Amino acid sequence: METNFNPTRKKKANLGSMLLGFSRLVVGVLFIFSGFIKANDPTGFGYKLQEYFHVFHLDALNDYSAWIAILICGFEIVLGAFLLLGLHRQKVAWGLLLLIIFFTFLTFYSAFFEVVTSCGCFGDAIPLTPWQSFLKDLILLVFILIIFRYRNRITPIMKKGTARSIAATLVVLFSFGIGIYTLYFLPIIDFLPYKEGNNIPALMVLPEGKEGDVFEYIYEIKNIRTGESKKVTDKEYMAGIWEDENWEVVGEPSSRLVKKGYQIPITDLLISDADGNDVTQEIITNPYYNFVVVSTYADKLSTTDMIALDRINTTIRDLSADYNLRAVLLTASSAQIANSLNEEMDLVLEMFYADAVPLKSMVRSNPGVMLMQNGVVIKKWSKITFPSKEELEKEYLAK
Repeated sequence: METNFNPTRKKKANLGSMLLGFSRLVVGVLFIFSGFIKANDPTGFGYKLQEYFHVFHLDALNDYSAWIAILICGFEIVLGAFLLLGLHRQKVAWGLLLLIIFFTFLTFYSAFFEVVTSCGCFGDAIPLTPWQSFLKDLILLVFILIIFRYRNRITPIMKKGTARSIAATLVVLFSFGIGIYTLYFLPIIDFLPYKEGNNIPALMVLPEGKEGDVFEYIYEIKNIRTGESKKVTDKEYMAGIWEDENWEVVGEPSSRLVKKGYQIPITDLLISDADGNDVTQEIITNPYYNFVVVSTYADKLSTTDMIALDRINTTIRDLSADYNLRAVLLTASSAQIANSLNEEMDLVLEMFYADAVPLKSMVRSNPGVMLMQNGVVIKKWSKITFPSKEELEKEYLAK
């Protein structure tokens, strides 16, 4: 009796199914995680996209960076979820392949030409260097090629019908909805150093018992009598060479990182007044309730933003009549723009200036508000979530 049973073919089929299953799990989970982490902070991911836009001369897209970020994150989550659910296998396989090829090119370009220092693949939660990102994408490419090769074997985990349609719809709504929500209501999880509960002054100094980066300095020295030149470390130089008048240092010493130490979370915060005086500590260590209103670019406030700022300003003015508090506005715009805004809106807020980088990290909203006391961030609000006078009194000031 003849039989078509082929153990070798069956073994290969089983191996292919195992590789497909493992690849689907890895890629699906990673795409969902990566998309969600970035969708948690689309404004921050948008800032990273602006760096890429600048590299490729696409600065005209800067004003749309947050919405482009939402689309990319939502697309990642949809692809990952549909892959795990086994939905639209052909479209998902092609989408994954095209996306990973694009990401691999981007991370290689960033790493090789050193144009972007961090890819933003996992937002601020897990910073990766461009080379680490490129290696990650290469590994993902292998898994996605397996998925693409065996895509016809992918089967949905749910039968065709209403349940599958509802599941697909919910996935799409969640994937794009999470980014839209956090764009207006601030990140659900704040990974930045200015998050609620953090003591800002403490994050600006090296903690007791911690050691910073250790560097070794290399001197190039020349013997003025023999003309001999050589390079020595700072330890060798200070061990006695510096006392020898026959040797002189040529040029400036170079440095080399010997040991990576504790990284101070906040190193770039400098707040100044209109005269250029440093008032950083005065602002961040205020013992009273301190409303810090952040408008990184005051000249880019839309009509809606101006209405929100006016509401914030009015609420704080009403509170200041009854409570001992301070309110400041921090901006990276010029004094001329800030003064023009102040005159137009009759702001009760004191004007101060800081670099755009730390301001973008404080509140992912323009304008946004931080409530601080004794250097601690008590609460943060976006331009649309800032509460009323009565709510602020009940929750904070009247206690």
